[in-house]
Amino acid sequence: MAEKTASEERAKSKNLSALRALWPFLMPYRLLLFSALGALVATACISLILPIAVRRVVDGFETSAEALLDSYFLAALGIAAALAVGTGLRYYLVTRLGERVVADIRKATFDRVIGLSPTFYEKIMTGEVLSRITTDTTLLLSVIGSSVSIALRNVLILAGGLGLLFWTSPKLSALVLLVVPLVIVPIIVLGRRLRVLSRENQDWIAASSGNASETLTSVQTVQAFTHEVASRGAFADYTEKSFDAARRRIGTRAAMTVIVILLIFSGIVGVLWVGARDVRADLMSVGELVQFVIYSVMVAGSVAALSEIWGELQRAAGATERLVELLETTDSVTDPAAPLPAPARAEGRIAFDDVRFHYPARPEVAALDGVTLDVAPGETVALVGPSGAGKTTIIQLLLRFYDPDAGAIRLDGTDLRQMTRADFRRHIALVPQDPVIFAASARENIRFGRPDATDAEVEEAARAAAAHGFLSDLPQGYDTYVGERGVMLSGGQKQRIAIARAILRDAPVLLLDEATSALDAESEAAVQQAVDRLSRGRTTLVVAHRLATVKKADRIVVFEAGRIVATGTHDDLVEEGGLYARLARLQFTAGLAAE
Repeated sequence: MAEKTASEERAKSKNLSALRALWPFLMPYRLLLFSALGALVATACISLILPIAVRRVVDGFETSAEALLDSYFLAALGIAAALAVGTGLRYYLVTRLGERVVADIRKATFDRVIGLSPTFYEKIMTGEVLSRITTDTTLLLSVIGSSVSIALRNVLILAGGLGLLFWTSPKLSALVLLVVPLVIVPIIVLGRRLRVLSRENQDWIAASSGNASETLTSVQTVQAFTHEVASRGAFADYTEKSFDAARRRIGTRAAMTVIVILLIFSGIVGVLWVGARDVRADLMSVGELVQFVIYSVMVAGSVAALSEIWGELQRAAGATERLVELLETTDSVTDPAAPLPAPARAEGRIAFDDVRFHYPARPEVAALDGVTLDVAPGETVALVGPSGAGKTTIIQLLLRFYDPDAGAIRLDGTDLRQMTRADFRRHIALVPQDPVIFAASARENIRFGRPDATDAEVEEAARAAAAHGFLSDLPQGYDTYVGERGVMLSGGQKQRIAIARAILRDAPVLLLDEATSALDAESEAAVQQAVDRLSRGRTTLVVAHRLATVKKADRIVVFEAGRIVATGTHDDLVEEGGLYARLARLQFTAGLAAE
């Protein structure tokens, strides 16, 4: 709970000042904001005028002038109509402003997190990020689109109502002010506690969302290992902790509401008792007492509303802090302030110059230790070695998902850190070890490689990847919806779609990370032929455990414990002995035994 305590202390220190972070999102809509404020001030003023009209009507019953009495009623009706129109206009403007600002915050937050390097996602669960984008922004919507408006309106009514109370009856108003300190103290004391509980509640909601996201995205593994009961228990535990924090928050807010309303209306009853005696003594008219009562109720209602809204603002401040944390997250991988332009079409020369790298999550283990590697344009280089040797790390550094701790990585002689990531990544096509399939049609999944590609180009890429046959057999062919993460497809089919996506991209640098690992022998042969055709004239890096797929590579680079231990062709490395020869002997011997 040490982390919770730290977050609570941070929440206390910032108080409501965190809401100031919303101002940059409000500034583009100043006209809408000031229009909403104008409608808000107008409705507050009309509300304050209404009791005066009521007093005129009440006192008008004592007059014999029927026309004057009619004018009082018409004036009261006109004020009520103006109040109705103004309130409707205020609701429209404020709600529209809230929706617009929250939409901008959601987009800004997503724009920020979509570009963050994998280092960020080593520290936070994706489900928690989604909770902040959805749950926290929804809370901000209720505050910007409602609570802030109501709070400002009640502040105006409170200030104006107090002034008009003194104008109506200074004596009774002085008695009312005696109650004010008694009301303010519980608002301040309980309000601080409320904000801490609100932040804790939001943190547990985010934790439960992260747990649910992780479990549901791996639901088949959960079910295969009969882990449903444990998963239900873990989610229930997070949910119950969230509920417990919410229960304590609700209890605190309810107690604050009870105390404030009891104190306010007890004071009003006492003041009315004094006022009734003044009416009997002809010290004030019935209309003045009614006017004073209405203003008292308005002031009391404003204070009660502000005490409730205070809790909402506390929650909004907590939500704003969490969103600002995402928006202001510093990334270890950033684009240069003055980037060098990437060529229109890269040659594909790749160079690793004495590269050293440790993953942030494993700083004690060197993923790459002094790696120097030059790949000529159009060359096919295979990266082999045991798991964890550093092969996939080469791919991740070349895509600049991470920056090396030392050394440099260059494309066509230019350090990747001197170019924008989007600029040089357009020259690279990737087929990852675990192919990513989106919840869309098969056609759109392939077109992800090049969004402007025609249907004919998509189908040509699918043929080259040996995917056209099974795609044509789907119920709607290429337009068949393949489900979330491609649940309707086999592992080999997903991988062929990923290969077709890379083929369609038509980039000068091709990265294949275990691209054929999930294919059967027949499909592997067909895809290998497609890869051979695709790699001609392109710089190709192939990460592979199955050495049979890389025998034809121009060069094979053997990795062990983050270092290059051997380089050469398949025949040279087998003849040389060492790690590669041992791996080849194990794999090919096992293959012959299996046959």
